[in-house]
Amino acid sequence: MRTDQSPAANESPRLRKLTRKPALLAAALIATGALGVTLGSGMPFAVAETAQTPQTIETPFGRAPLTFADLVSKVSPAVVSINVKGDVKMAENDGMPIPGMPDLPEDNPLYDFFKQFRKGMPQGPSKPTPSLAQGSGFFVSEDGYLVTNNHVVEDADDISVTMEDGEKFEAKLIGTDPRTDLALLKVTEKTSKKFPFVKFSEKDPRVGDWVLAVGNPFGLGGTVTAGIISAHNRDIGSGPYDYLQIDAAVNRGNSGGPTFNLDGEVIGVNTAIFSPSGGNVGIAFAVPAALVKQVVTELQSDGSVDRGWLGVVIQNVNDDIADSIGLKEPKGAMITKVTEDGPASKEDIKAGDVIVEVNGEEVEDSRDLARKIAELDPDTEVKLSIVRYGDKREVGMMLGSFPSAKKLAALEKDEPADQGEQMEDLGLSLAPAVKIPGAGEEGVVITEVDPSSDAADKGLKPGDIILQVAGVDVSAPGDVSTGIKKAMAGAKDGKDTVKVLMQVKTGDQTRFVALSLKKA
Repeated sequence: MRTDQSPAANESPRLRKLTRKPALLAAALIATGALGVTLGSGMPFAVAETAQTPQTIETPFGRAPLTFADLVSKVSPAVVSINVKGDVKMAENDGMPIPGMPDLPEDNPLYDFFKQFRKGMPQGPSKPTPSLAQGSGFFVSEDGYLVTNNHVVEDADDISVTMEDGEKFEAKLIGTDPRTDLALLKVTEKTSKKFPFVKFSEKDPRVGDWVLAVGNPFGLGGTVTAGIISAHNRDIGSGPYDYLQIDAAVNRGNSGGPTFNLDGEVIGVNTAIFSPSGGNVGIAFAVPAALVKQVVTELQSDGSVDRGWLGVVIQNVNDDIADSIGLKEPKGAMITKVTEDGPASKEDIKAGDVIVEVNGEEVEDSRDLARKIAELDPDTEVKLSIVRYGDKREVGMMLGSFPSAKKLAALEKDEPADQGEQMEDLGLSLAPAVKIPGAGEEGVVITEVDPSSDAADKGLKPGDIILQVAGVDVSAPGDVSTGIKKAMAGAKDGKDTVKVLMQVKTGDQTRFVALSLKKA
């Protein structure tokens, strides 16, 4: 369920879908809104000043507010309601739209996450209808630039903003960045009015700091909630960026609304909530101001954000994988797939390689690599340090420009044949993919998994396709044996077990799994 919608029956805001960690599989992350941002040097920032200052009391552990009233009166004039008129698509439940949950295209990075939560939900009208979606936003300059979420305003025919005093203005879209769900707007009406605006904090917020969330939940109008920063560096599965976790009440319609510190500065912008029921449970996520500043500066100048692109799919390196390829510790990002016609496809880079450094800087994990590459401009020369089965080498290449997410082809699954050559040491039965309808022409298909085996513990299941074993491409069960022998031959002395690295394909996704085998 999106959080940027009023409760009206025909209002259905757009909803971000988040790919989440296993620990969050019991509940949905609900998109609520947005990234806050600051502009470049051509657009100065200042807090709308008032004669009063927040009333606080000094304690041995810092300031504590006696009331938030003065702070609210200082910052709330800069926060607005965003009204968007257009065809708002609703998510479908077995072909029927779900009320209150806007549709996401299959190329949206959040599509798969929310698809899990659609089954069994109530059904609504069969056709989307024109509606007025509502979210939140805030001014970042006196001449009318303001920030909200991309999902609030995308596909909009008309955009208007309503200020705290009820005054309304038409606005136009200046630029968007779907990857950070950020949009920059500007009031289009000619007016001599100088808009109240806020600035972003230059200080790093601390866990336990007081915060105020201001926005337009449920279309009620300006609403303020208070809480604290609960945690830093949260991964909510929507890209390589980290989020602040706050416990201030955030609900649908808070999309694009800012979160303030006690100095009246924006420390983040509410973008998602963790919720089993769709309502606030005290866990919300905000994009840190530092990231938003960078994004909006580019939106102001170019209308979009350009990021570097390697053209690979990556995963983290765990202990078993590190041991199987000779890494001393589980660090770096393992390539599971090289995108066809992408920048990496033009170099000696292939699945199974582990990127451990970028321009001499150590790569901690897959998200760290994604951040490092995203910070570089397209057409930039980059030097990668790559480990391939224990051998480290340098690869120089030119980055491409990060493309729009491609739509994933629908996967038509055919049940694999209930037979295959048994490999008891692995706990698997295997058959050539070419002999299994719908499995393709590469690799061997797992037809049966011993539930007590390490393969079952590592998540392998019937229908998965093994593409590579210890660096050996496989097309028949005998090739798997060849790869195992290679892994055995290269195993370190003194160990009772050997880690055999396998590249496994499930649907359109590939990953690497290291299975443990006892030495003969």
